[in-house]
Amino acid sequence: MVKTIEWKDGKVVMLDQSRLPLEVTYVECSDYLMVAEGIRKLRIRGAPAIGIAAAMGVALGAQDIRASGADEFIGKLGPVMDTLLATRPTAVNIRWAVERIRRLLEDHRDASVDALKQLLIEEGKRVLEEDIEINKAIGRWGAQFIKDGDTILTHCNAGSLATGGYGTATAPMLIAKEQGKRIQVISDETRPVLQGARLTSWELMQAGIPVTLITDNTAGALMKKGLIDLAIVGTDRTTRNGDVANKIGTYTVAVLCREHGIPFYVAAPLSSIDFTMESGDLIPIEERHAEEVTTVWGHRVAPEGVNVINLAFDVTPARYVTAFFTEKGAFRPQDIGKLPQEGVDLESLRCRQP
Repeated sequence: MVKTIEWKDGKVVMLDQSRLPLEVTYVECSDYLMVAEGIRKLRIRGAPAIGIAAAMGVALGAQDIRASGADEFIGKLGPVMDTLLATRPTAVNIRWAVERIRRLLEDHRDASVDALKQLLIEEGKRVLEEDIEINKAIGRWGAQFIKDGDTILTHCNAGSLATGGYGTATAPMLIAKEQGKRIQVISDETRPVLQGARLTSWELMQAGIPVTLITDNTAGALMKKGLIDLAIVGTDRTTRNGDVANKIGTYTVAVLCREHGIPFYVAAPLSSIDFTMESGDLIPIEERHAEEVTTVWGHRVAPEGVNVINLAFDVTPARYVTAFFTEKGAFRPQDIGKLPQEGVDLESLRCRQP
């Protein structure tokens, strides 16, 4: 399996996904500004992966700080965290990672500066390791909803490239394959950056899962023909009420699934659920450069000066989601907000394959 990101020899090494599938190239980030640039320019993308990158980016930035004590060190680390937080506003995992780092620092204010620096490196590695295990758990819960012979639609890329490894939306597919189920996947191309065409189709082929690439506007026609059994997508931020922010076009897929009676599932590690936010109406939606729409791989496909709206994400209301696959189980949208509650009986909330 190709590694998405790792800490190696004092640097953050990330796979440059902007060059896939034509080139498998790695970028060595020697400072946190390079990590931030990698996130902004989509060299690394996917909610869990950029959360890992943020944790490692903080650790990298910490190594250059000179301070006489923990308080001064933590204060100087603030701008590093702020820079990483500002890279992409929609995905909650960056904030989740930074808040996790802040709690760690608060718990170790009595440690030396050198000890804190090492602690941050180990925490960045731990976030990566935990993510892989979380994704496998998501896969085990989600695979229960996949039957032998199913054709699965997915949108954008929520595979191993979008995580520390194994993926979120692709994890149930990988587990289903390991269980001997014969499945195939239909991947939307996912304009304008073509994550489905460039990334999802590539990594599913690497995993030996039959995959068919379609244009984004083909999904409805295939559903009408009865050629899709279920859809599984990822999420960049899910709110307490079960609304889902994911790559632009996800909302369209969800509405089409509802129209055709097709289950629509969201693979969501708990780190991507924003329990502090009531609904998707409050999620900030990133708008990206017009050139992503007017050009394809540097070749202009639209007139100079045309007005462009390039929303990176849309929000799918909870009513369109059949269930969420998390590391703790599969849950209905109306139960997502109950997960952090003290003493909640998870088994009573878990849903099963209909």
